[in-house]
Amino acid sequence: MDGFETRAIAKLTDDGMIRSIDHVTSECPLSIVVDSDNHGRHELGITMRTPGNDRLLAIGFIYSEGIISSIDQIQDVEVSENLVELKLNDGSMFDPTEHCRISTVTSSCGICGRSKLSSGLTEFNEELDEQMHIRLETVTKCLNSVLEKQEVFTKTGGSHACASFSTDGSIERVFEDVGRHNAFDKLVGSYLEEGGVPQSCLGAFVSGRASFELVQKSIRAGFPIMVAVGAPSTLAVDLAKEYGLTLGCFAKSHSITLFSGVRRVME
Repeated sequence: MDGFETRAIAKLTDDGMIRSIDHVTSECPLSIVVDSDNHGRHELGITMRTPGNDRLLAIGFIYSEGIISSIDQIQDVEVSENLVELKLNDGSMFDPTEHCRISTVTSSCGICGRSKLSSGLTEFNEELDEQMHIRLETVTKCLNSVLEKQEVFTKTGGSHACASFSTDGSIERVFEDVGRHNAFDKLVGSYLEEGGVPQSCLGAFVSGRASFELVQKSIRAGFPIMVAVGAPSTLAVDLAKEYGLTLGCFAKSHSITLFSGVRRVME
């Protein structure tokens, strides 16, 4: 199974030193390069990610960055070891002065390296749908289902998960990565690859905290509800309220704290 490697360890306990082998989540640099007729070839930056689904990660990343609005704006994608090259057509919104990063994007980073923020990061042509509603039972089922599908986390305890879920808490698809932002981009990229992005019938689940960047990605993809295991930041809450996203954090089997969009959650 991809996503982890083995490393030698020495474990110290009350019984003494035990030497063994442990599983560790893989982390490698991925360079994302775009090529457009208007601006030529540019490296967007280097992200530290868990290898696997690199094509989806790159597609989801440039969508979240506001570089494309649909898969039709990509002419070609070439994937090689630790490199993804995307050929864009004239319909893309690529601007090297805005979209190229000036530093490495670490596994914990979402917008690191951007010289400025733009409206394209949260641009969404329609209001978030109001038809999807969930209950506490949805959260409980979602938590249990995601954990069961986290193969890398089960082995290593060192990966984040991002998943899409339905009203009853069933998981439609889940992606793992050492970086939570990468996991979200892989999820969004998987829908773009099929010609669309998530809409009214699906929510987004993240295994870590609810950062500004993850809320932005959720809004950009059209998820009306985002559930996080961890805490939110002030900017995440403010952005969720501004765009009408239902943001639930500190998700547990028997409770969830709602910071915005309470109307979509039923008692």
